[in-house]
Amino acid sequence: MASDLEVTLGRNVRARRIAAGLSQAELAERANVSIGALKHLEQGTGSTTRTLTRVLPVLGAEGWLDQLAPPAAGFNPLDLLEARVGKADRPARPRVRRRSRS
Repeated sequence: MASDLEVTLGRNVRARRIAAGLSQAELAERANVSIGALKHLEQGTGSTTRTLTRVLPVLGAEGWLDQLAPPAAGFNPLDLLEARVGKADRPARPRVRRRSRS
């Protein structure tokens, strides 16, 4: 049984195909996938990521994949790791207590 996400994805792909004025046969040929694979994708049943990644560029929808990951603007996970390791390696600064004046 198809998950709700697969069904939604399939509906969206089908809507894009129809909006582009393509038949299933035309899209399958342009994307170099079988009509059966495209039908499975559009129905949300048993499709593969390969089929999806071949169909999306033909539909001009490659940007969908960019939404799966956070923007990489200036973020490097290795920098975060270095910051954590760097803190652990540094000796602790001694605490200085102020004496109250009486």
